[in-house]
Amino acid sequence: MSSILLIGTGRLAFHLGHAVVRSGAMVAGVAGRDPAKARSLAEALGCRAFPITGPLPKVDLRILAVSDDALASVSALLPVDGTPVIHLSGSKSVELLAPHAHRGVLWPVRSFSQGAPVDFKGIPVIVDADDPDTFDVVRALADHLSGSVVRLPHDKRQWLHLSAVIASNFPVFLLREAERLLTHQHIDPKLLHPLWAAAAGNALNGADQAVTGPARRGDVMTIGRQMELLAGEPELRRAYSALSDLILHTYHPETRDQQDL
Repeated sequence: MSSILLIGTGRLAFHLGHAVVRSGAMVAGVAGRDPAKARSLAEALGCRAFPITGPLPKVDLRILAVSDDALASVSALLPVDGTPVIHLSGSKSVELLAPHAHRGVLWPVRSFSQGAPVDFKGIPVIVDADDPDTFDVVRALADHLSGSVVRLPHDKRQWLHLSAVIASNFPVFLLREAERLLTHQHIDPKLLHPLWAAAAGNALNGADQAVTGPARRGDVMTIGRQMELLAGEPELRRAYSALSDLILHTYHPETRDQQDL
């Protein structure tokens, strides 16, 4: 098993670090720009903390668990000594890790929040690398972390990342907006939760058949009334209109040539 330097101290570093330790790989250290956070995570993982600009331990693999915007700048801080460097981003190319010659990606298709360490076994993990040796290292680690490992090049990862945003981030934000509307009307937002959970469960058995609601039924009168209710919410009203149009045009294509809502 590889020895690993984990670079980063945020939520993904926390969850991945614990998963790596459980997999049997050795986390040789945690490096970060915030010494206190690096020490805290290192203590939790049973290893040493290192300053990002200081001498770093010799390892088989360096993992950048930092934000997408910080990948290039943090990568540039690392010594160029032949050690493979990988990032965890679904949308970014490994070219951001230049000038390192051995570059790769290990992307868990999952959003991570605070709380107990997540079990990676059921999380799809996407991998790729610039050269065969680096790929072998990344693939071996991924296989120890997850039971679902797929190799995808950057152009395919971008499509999967876009789809993940649509399937995960958007519905959660829309639930947030629905809760806000109910709270404003002094209605308990938890009344939506069983509906939301049931919809998610039904969708996993076939999203196409799980779509419901006035737009799916072609009930344009109900849509019009609900648009009136949203008169004081112009941004949410536009989103409601756009999504309703998309559903209508998908399941009732005869409405495509009609005036938009």
